[in-house]
Amino acid sequence: MRTTKTLLSTVAVLAFTGQIAAAEDSSDPIIIPVHNWSSQIVMSNIFGEMLESIGNNVEYVSTDSQAVYEAVRLGDVTLELEVWEGAFAASFDAAREKGGIHDAGDHDAITREEWWYPEWTKEACPGLPDWEALNECSAVFSTPETGDKGRFLGGPVDWLKHDQERVDGLGLDFVVVNAGSASALWAEVAAAERNKTPIVLFNWTPNFAEAVWPGEFVEFPAWEEGCDTDPSVGVNPDVTYDCGNPADGYLKKAAWDGMEDKWPRAYCVLQNVSFTNPQIAEMAKLVDIDEMEPEDAAIAWMEENEKAWKPAIEACPA
Repeated sequence: MRTTKTLLSTVAVLAFTGQIAAAEDSSDPIIIPVHNWSSQIVMSNIFGEMLESIGNNVEYVSTDSQAVYEAVRLGDVTLELEVWEGAFAASFDAAREKGGIHDAGDHDAITREEWWYPEWTKEACPGLPDWEALNECSAVFSTPETGDKGRFLGGPVDWLKHDQERVDGLGLDFVVVNAGSASALWAEVAAAERNKTPIVLFNWTPNFAEAVWPGEFVEFPAWEEGCDTDPSVGVNPDVTYDCGNPADGYLKKAAWDGMEDKWPRAYCVLQNVSFTNPQIAEMAKLVDIDEMEPEDAAIAWMEENEKAWKPAIEACPA
């Protein structure tokens, strides 16, 4: 009994004085998913570089932006760095209800994803940003492709932004045309800028576009919890999606439940890393405007913004 007490006392003293080393991160690779928009790819590479700088092994896998939450839940990938409320809350919440994935903290950034127009468009439709004024001006946005109706340029189909449901829910006189990529969206805006052609398209913040082309989001009926699932919620009692997206959405990080035990220091870094709207916009700009490869953009951004990422590592000593 005395020997046991002595051993426990010694362990307690060593733990208090820090002489018992914290559990080391596994040498197994941390799997980081990458999707199909620039800020997420660059941020994923930045975070991977951060982890490699402290001795972790990292692998990147291309993953569907909705299915990734199931992959994290199962441990097939380790984390997700950009959980946008407007786009991914439903998939994230569904995975959390099953267990295996959790909220690993928020970025400082505030997000919004919505129909948007560059400022010159307002000259042709002065009632903007009101959505009813937009609908009255729908002919201004018509093209040979859409006939008498206006054209709304959405993101790639696999982004699942429910634009057609919005058109149906609010009775908008628009046809949804999907761009093939984010770069195709910006190419259309740049083309419209030359002749100041009115255009309405999908945009989001944080994103570099807000600095390059000043503009505004369309103001639809305010988001209400359930308007995307319950027809009785919103301005139209018969359909869903009769509202806008959250105007001040979160940007979260998500982690596999086993990450903290397997890679405790890397998990600590994940919890502490946090980026702002301007920082994330700059990440995207390096790819979408400066035409850098995402891996090179990550290194360039880190060199210019050491104060933005290094504290997350310093907060998690070995």
